[in-house]
Amino acid sequence: MAFIMEPVLTINFIFCMIILVMGYLGFRKLESPLLLYIGIAFGLFGVSHLAQLAGYPSGAVALIIIRIIAYLLVIFGIFQTIKR
Repeated sequence: MAFIMEPVLTINFIFCMIILVMGYLGFRKLESPLLLYIGIAFGLFGVSHLAQLAGYPSGAVALIIIRIIAYLLVIFGIFQTIKR
């Protein structure tokens, strides 16, 4: 499996991982579930970007499902925060 060096995907992956770490650290410090949900969602987006860098097509069913779960996680987190 050869990695594709696509600059946009690489940058997106790096930023997703930064947001994942920041979301986790923010959750630990502020105990806000929203930060954790957003961090995990961006971690999933990062998995999707990494898979594309590994050569999987962006339209692969598994990647679409991962992205849907990530979006739903953000929606759930925001909804829970608004509901409070």
